Amino acid sequence: MIKSLLANLYGETFSPAHQERLFANIEKAKSAINAPRKRNWDQQDVVLITYADQFRQQGRKSLPVFTQFYNQWLKNSFSHVHLLPFYPWSSDDGFSVMDYHQVAPDTGDWQDVADLKKSSRLMFDFVCNHMSAKSDWFARYLRQDAGYENFFLAVDPTTDLSAVTRPRALPLLTPFTLEDGTTRHLWTTFSDDQIDLNFAEPEVLLAMVEVLLHYLQEGADYVRLDAVGFMWKVPGTSCIHLPQTHALIKLFRAITEEVAPGTVIITETNVPHKDNIAYFGDGTDEAQMVYQFSLPPLVLHAMHTTKVETLCRWAQGLTLPSSQTTWFNFLASHDGIGLNPLRGILPEDEILTLVEKLQQQGALVNWKNNPDGTRSPYEINVTYMDALSPKESSDDDRLARFVLTHALLLSFPGVPALYIQSILGSRNDYAGVETAGYNRAINRQKYDLAEIESEMAIGGGLRARVYHQLCHLLALRRELSAFHPDAKAEFSTLNEHVLQIKRENGKLTALFNFSERPQTIIHECKNARELINGVDINTSNLTLEPWQVMWIQNT
Repeated sequence: MIKSLLANLYGETFSPAHQERLFANIEKAKSAINAPRKRNWDQQDVVLITYADQFRQQGRKSLPVFTQFYNQWLKNSFSHVHLLPFYPWSSDDGFSVMDYHQVAPDTGDWQDVADLKKSSRLMFDFVCNHMSAKSDWFARYLRQDAGYENFFLAVDPTTDLSAVTRPRALPLLTPFTLEDGTTRHLWTTFSDDQIDLNFAEPEVLLAMVEVLLHYLQEGADYVRLDAVGFMWKVPGTSCIHLPQTHALIKLFRAITEEVAPGTVIITETNVPHKDNIAYFGDGTDEAQMVYQFSLPPLVLHAMHTTKVETLCRWAQGLTLPSSQTTWFNFLASHDGIGLNPLRGILPEDEILTLVEKLQQQGALVNWKNNPDGTRSPYEINVTYMDALSPKESSDDDRLARFVLTHALLLSFPGVPALYIQSILGSRNDYAGVETAGYNRAINRQKYDLAEIESEMAIGGGLRARVYHQLCHLLALRRELSAFHPDAKAEFSTLNEHVLQIKRENGKLTALFNFSERPQTIIHECKNARELINGVDINTSNLTLEPWQVMWIQNT
């Protein structure tokens, strides 16, 4: 499989010497891995998304501080920790990697990663599309060192690149001066500090496979392929989702299965739904999971319109290509709430209305350039807490909306992931935006350990209430077979405001009132138990309070 993928992708440019190096590295990594991965997934699997330097304490590296917090507060609620890039970096809060093989010195070292793995399975970021302009690899390219001549993609600036899909309102090409004084214009999809790697060069593939193998050896159970849709470029095309990109993912999958069977490949492609799900391949050969990017903005749309028909219709159409695949579900992350995944589901005027409403409530917006010279909103930058509620809302109202949406997240088929700011009940960090100079900082606040633990301990405070209610939901979910990622899910609307999800052929029914008014509905089973509040149901007439969720189990 690996050899045929290489032949199809590279032909004779991938020489016998290249193959010898590649397979030697694969065998070396395979022999170094002793601990088997968990096969497949179940309802116990819940992922925490976090920065490794999320919590700080004077005189200590940040990763051991995080592990301390995790063990005290979060270990019983989560099975996996997704550590956002913890390697030495120069910008973009870690996504401009200077050295793939090292842990950022202020964060800790590989032993600290191993110590966290004693408490949790781990998910690593494989930032495979680009790397830092301050990296050693790029310095060698600029020096024109042997072997690095084609590591990055130089393009004649007169080339017509108007068809290229642009996720940023920034120049696509950035000029750099080489040691001999010549200037090259290099492909920079995301910023002038993030230089795209040239995967058409076999030496780049070999170097990046070494990175992947290193992460597998360091214990990665899940591997997230960051910005993967842009990996291969052909001027004159959109340069996104190209067949060569899908072939690279198949190659990563095949190598991973050879070295560490059970490792899950997850693709991160913040694009319309039909393009996103293409990264499942045929259900056996590409990603085992894809990010469910349409879910966060569709839930916001339901919340702000108080109507669930669009969300329900989209969910009813979700299909997986095989039992070897599932969804990676989330509502919030270190990035903003993507709007491209709404395109093709909602009319553009409804998307713009949602953006305007969120802006009025304090959200920020990032924009992208379109091939026709116009620009469109690309993502909303806001904490999910503040995205859900008007500014003047009470904490009780904020909490109800927040719990409703996260109970929905946990009810969806697939593996759920919660962002650290969500379980901490965080609000918009405008001071962070002012300090950092970019919008995404609004949802990336870092905390002093003593201060955050003090806030978490205030029983009536919003943080503590969010934490305890989400932990309660997580504990319930992880014990219920009806929430197995593969268990059957049936979506329906009971009226325009109430969404119903039946799991495992109706053994559990989840009801969600996306309205500020009570909703009375007819429930078909009179002998049941509502699990969240722990009460028995002896009537077919149920009243859902504003923003209330019920998990009902037949008795």
